[in-house]
Amino acid sequence: MVRMPPLPPLDPRPGRDATVAVVALGANLGDRRETVEHAAARIARLPLVDDVRLSPLHETVAVRPEGPDPDAPTYVNAVALVTTRLAPQVLLGMLHAIEEEHGRERRERWGDRTLDLDLITYGDVTSDEQHLLLPHPRAAERLFVLEPWLDLDSEAVIPGRGRVAGLVEALRADAAGDRNGDDHGESTR
Repeated sequence: MVRMPPLPPLDPRPGRDATVAVVALGANLGDRRETVEHAAARIARLPLVDDVRLSPLHETVAVRPEGPDPDAPTYVNAVALVTTRLAPQVLLGMLHAIEEEHGRERRERWGDRTLDLDLITYGDVTSDEQHLLLPHPRAAERLFVLEPWLDLDSEAVIPGRGRVAGLVEALRADAAGDRNGDDHGESTR
């Protein structure tokens, strides 16, 4: 009788290789900190999500299309590194469902919100599909995304845009120039 080696255990979740997606989380209504932390825990419970690492929370001024709004409720922002086997379109749909679970209403562009979840990157995937823009088209301009991301990964890169550390440095330099009277305008949220 010939003995065969035992078969390796079957992966209960076969298919797509795991990829690290970057998700930005933000809230400026309600219990902001609890909402962001709960949303990260909810993402961790999604099917085909293997790990979620949440950055420290950052408090930031609200930004409207015309610029910073110091009169609006401040945001709590964070970034999560999500190791997942979900396709990017599926992950994005599930992020929108989590926003809805938290009472998110889309009434005004860049308005106040109970929860905002943005898919910033999905590995090195790039997409210009209308319903899946990757990397997120404004991520490289948003310190409230980039700074928490650096808290988790000092070597982070936005495909096609460069190292996150370099983008943060350029945005901070630009903001310092604005405070010194230069007329560059702020580009954030």
